[in-house]
Amino acid sequence: MKKPIKSHRSARPVRTAAAVAVLAAALAACGGGGSGGRPQGTSADQLSADPLTAVRSAADITGRTGSAHARTELSTESADKKAVFTGTGGYDYVKRIGRLEITVPPGAATTGTILEVVLPGTVYLQNSGAKIPAGKWVKLDVRQLPDGNLVSSGATDPAGAAGALRGVTSSELVGTETVGGVELKHYKGSLDLSKAADATGGRGADSLRMGAQTFTTKEVPYEAWLDSQGRLRKVVETFNFTGVAGSKAAKDQVKVVSTVSLDDFGKPVQAAEPAAADIYTMPGSESPGAK
Repeated sequence: MKKPIKSHRSARPVRTAAAVAVLAAALAACGGGGSGGRPQGTSADQLSADPLTAVRSAADITGRTGSAHARTELSTESADKKAVFTGTGGYDYVKRIGRLEITVPPGAATTGTILEVVLPGTVYLQNSGAKIPAGKWVKLDVRQLPDGNLVSSGATDPAGAAGALRGVTSSELVGTETVGGVELKHYKGSLDLSKAADATGGRGADSLRMGAQTFTTKEVPYEAWLDSQGRLRKVVETFNFTGVAGSKAAKDQVKVVSTVSLDDFGKPVQAAEPAAADIYTMPGSESPGAK
């Protein structure tokens, strides 16, 4: 059974980082969001002139593209330790399923790469360094993870990163940038994960709601880059939590910066739920809250 984040002062270089601490415990113990009301493929979407509306609408507009390919980077930093995880993959907004392949940094609690398949409310993890049979997957209800899997596997899945923007409470247009020949509007502000969960609804809200309960900074800083259609091209979200339960000391705080970049909208994404025969269950384990 997955246990909440606890303080573990370890010699391993990145054990205090959220991604490694939660993932390692999950594997050893064992992005959702709607696509909006308009049909996929419509060309009516357009970037709103109002910064708040533009950013809040980004998740639904992006979902209406059908799919997107993603690059992720997740940096975790405590008083004396830092780790950077990078990943590639994509998300199918029609089937509501995504897949990421994440590179684990040296010194982490696990080795090799992490394969992650995400569905609303559910995550499958596979890692060659974990204490499970080779080629097998661990299935978890995101409610088993203190942060709802927003950072615990070394990446924020594309649906979750975009869905968080539904809870934006402030938005400022800071400029226009050209990236890869595409003109993008750059926004920054803060968001509330609880409000994002309410706006998302369904199982896709589970990860956002869990994160709202876990992170110590309730107003999450973000930066977002949107194209002329209002599609999300890049988002950076900064989360904070305490590595020692109840502590407010600066030395015990962990900062997690999640970056998700999206492109190739509408192109097929290879993502499928693992077969039942490939799912590993530890004897006596169970999924709290699972139905």
